[in-house]
Amino acid sequence: MKIVDVKTFVMGTAWRNLIYVKVHTDEGLTGVGEATVQNREEGVVGYLDGLARRHVLGSDPFNIEDLWLRMYRDEFWRGGVIATSGMSAIEIACWDIVGKVVGQPVYRLMGGQVRDRIKAYANGWYTGERTPEEFAERARLVAAKGYKALKVDPFGNAYYEMERKEKLMAVALIEAIRDAVGPDIEILIEGHGRLTPATAIEMARELAPFNPAFFEEPVPPENLDAMAKVAAHITIPLATGERYYTRYDYWRLLQAQVADIIQPDIIHCGGLLEAKKISAMADANYVTVAPHNSNGPITTAVSTHFAACTTNFKILEVFDDFAEPWVVEAVPGTPRVIDGYLPLPTGPGLGVDVNEAVMAEHPYRKEVFFNEYAMDWHKRR
Repeated sequence: MKIVDVKTFVMGTAWRNLIYVKVHTDEGLTGVGEATVQNREEGVVGYLDGLARRHVLGSDPFNIEDLWLRMYRDEFWRGGVIATSGMSAIEIACWDIVGKVVGQPVYRLMGGQVRDRIKAYANGWYTGERTPEEFAERARLVAAKGYKALKVDPFGNAYYEMERKEKLMAVALIEAIRDAVGPDIEILIEGHGRLTPATAIEMARELAPFNPAFFEEPVPPENLDAMAKVAAHITIPLATGERYYTRYDYWRLLQAQVADIIQPDIIHCGGLLEAKKISAMADANYVTVAPHNSNGPITTAVSTHFAACTTNFKILEVFDDFAEPWVVEAVPGTPRVIDGYLPLPTGPGLGVDVNEAVMAEHPYRKEVFFNEYAMDWHKRR
């Protein structure tokens, strides 16, 4: 079997464009992947075109390790989100093809089942006015959908430091959410790498009484020493990793001993097998894995397979219930959260496909630019 074509699709939504890939073989089987990188669509699509010509066309989709090595090693400029996202999409599509050939879900080819269901947390739900009352009301809707956990960035458009009134607002938002959902639902704090170590430590102290399950990216991810300073002074578990790529970045992160939870994004870090390797490294350091997934439904499907066969998996991020309806309609077979959990996939391969007709109705939007430092960014409009 040989790969004979790689097609790329870009679908527009309110706040970002989703990038899907379909790999075709000479035996008529196809596999799908995702390479969504908000604000980098043009670069990703262009890179995928060149990547296919240089390394993918003519390759056997079963030889995943060899193809990955060639896509990584043979390119002089290694890594970076555009390159690793392109590689990930191809690698994932190959697993989809292999699963279809042997008639098995992908997770059964990567170690098999280690749990009966996949715990999920909601994100993208707090798109109303930034007030305690509005956030509380929307949190109640999340709980009503059955979610047992939700994530929120309470820091507005902060950069490094915050005015006193903004600190009080951040605390008020989390207090209102906790009052709305009660003590049993987990609240995850998103930092988006906004704060200085001193500010992050202060806010962690103020938010600790509301029992957050973790504090994600409290400081920018580039400086591990700064993150270590935060980790040494807070009681909330520290999560990070969505902006790291491949085992080589994660080796440095794990060596620094700063993260209680790592968050590889499977469509950015190098693909399914690379995520498994990263998770094995984390397991040796007694660190759990909560995959980042602010992407489209294909990533949800991919991450569900990963979670099903990874022993140190913790929880999976899901946006799908809070996106436009066509986002899910464009990916038939999208896994759906039921009472806070995703069921294990049952179909061969990834179990999803792309509906090209739906995507054509929502084309690439060149005016979209997602800026988490803009006023009211959380409304995702």
